[in-house]
Amino acid sequence: MTETKKLYYDDPYQKEFSARVLSCEETKDGYAVVLDRTAFYPEGGGQPADHGTLGAARVLDVHERDGVVTHRCDAALPVGETVDGALDWARRFDHMQQHSGEHICSGMICARWGCDNVGFHMGADVVTIDFNAEIAWEDLMELEKRANAYLCEDHEIEIGLYRGAALDAIDYRSKKPIEGDVRIVSFPGADCCACCGTHVRRSGEVGVVKFLSCQKFREGVRIELLCGARAYRHLAATWEQNLRVAQSLSVKPTDSAAAVARLEDEHGALKLRAARLEAQVFAQVAARLAGQGDVLLFEEDMSPDSVRKLCDAVMNECGGRCAVFAGKDGAWKYAVGQAGGDLRALVKSLNAALSGRGGGKPFFAQGSASCTKAEIEAFFQTI
Repeated sequence: MTETKKLYYDDPYQKEFSARVLSCEETKDGYAVVLDRTAFYPEGGGQPADHGTLGAARVLDVHERDGVVTHRCDAALPVGETVDGALDWARRFDHMQQHSGEHICSGMICARWGCDNVGFHMGADVVTIDFNAEIAWEDLMELEKRANAYLCEDHEIEIGLYRGAALDAIDYRSKKPIEGDVRIVSFPGADCCACCGTHVRRSGEVGVVKFLSCQKFREGVRIELLCGARAYRHLAATWEQNLRVAQSLSVKPTDSAAAVARLEDEHGALKLRAARLEAQVFAQVAARLAGQGDVLLFEEDMSPDSVRKLCDAVMNECGGRCAVFAGKDGAWKYAVGQAGGDLRALVKSLNAALSGRGGGKPFFAQGSASCTKAEIEAFFQTI
């Protein structure tokens, strides 16, 4: 089949077009439609496919093989007739912003650290880029400033096809050897790379770039990046959330981190004081039950750690078995212990009778139970 004319290379800003349907074959997930020409970009090079419509059919995916672009549609199209196509422009322009922003950042990173871009994926939420070098977050933040300054300078993007000696004369990035005509996308002063994707005309159209994270990955790092409208939405949502946090703390938004740090210090001090008071109360309970033998205690909801500590304190004083249940009907945390005892058979029966889950050492077990207080009392009356 003749190669499809690729309108997205002639003009990546073309939103509508008309084309003749060359073939339409039913598949298990729709209809595979081939046109004589198309503005729909097929998935490739880390960039997702365009979506939109062809006539009354929705274009759900687009792929290219041997120069032929195939559109997966949700309805059949008449072979031989001309149809009108319309891109989901918001999706396309988003991809152009992400891809162009990634080029600018990758070019600057590779030049700064002498590394390679060894992975690129444009997801629905974030762009991820992998580099075979160690990059510190603080250094990446400095590079982010440079990248955004480059956007503000509004450089014109240069795209062309090169081969042979003309290609050899260009210093460009590429993940693999390429033969024949090579499409070179150049961001003057930032990057020069072999690429088959769609891009903006000028760097200013990227708007803004924002790095979200930089994590150790294989022999280098994986960076998460947002560009353009995605970055703006993220920054706006983050600012709105920070504003609400600052208002609740009665501080300026620029002081919210310091205010939260003070709260954490205060919370830590309160937790320490509460733990001391709790230990005193548990010791008093244990002293009150000293020598009473087997003990069954019910408490309001507590953390599993507190349930354990109370049971441990009492079992070492009561001279028998201690069982502590904290919570309410349907949702209990429990701890059962007996110094020097073997409670494995009892805990197995308890879990079976009280819809419980848990275990531990022969002399001490913890878990949860979905039952009523009356059922717990009835169980311990029978053993």
